[in-house]
Amino acid sequence: MNDTPEPVEPANLRFLRLLVTGLTGVMIVGLVTVVLLIVMRFRDDGPILPENLSLPDGAKAQAVTMGDGWYAVVTEDNRILVYDRITGGLRQEVLVD
Repeated sequence: MNDTPEPVEPANLRFLRLLVTGLTGVMIVGLVTVVLLIVMRFRDDGPILPENLSLPDGAKAQAVTMGDGWYAVVTEDNRILVYDRITGGLRQEVLVD
């Protein structure tokens, strides 16, 4: 049998190993977070319409913008629908060529 003792790991090397392990964990969590944020950001659910707006039958929103007292919805059939911000009623419809 060999009675030579195992070499003792220095404390600063043990601390360095813990730091590297911690950094690895933080990098994995960060990478997963970035991927999830990119996936959530680029999902194609279309624009979010205000709750009090209802589009005409068959119209699908392509873009939404708002101004002082109005909302404008660009539809896929090349129309701009301008709605009142308070009542949600249609103010104007513009056909885009």
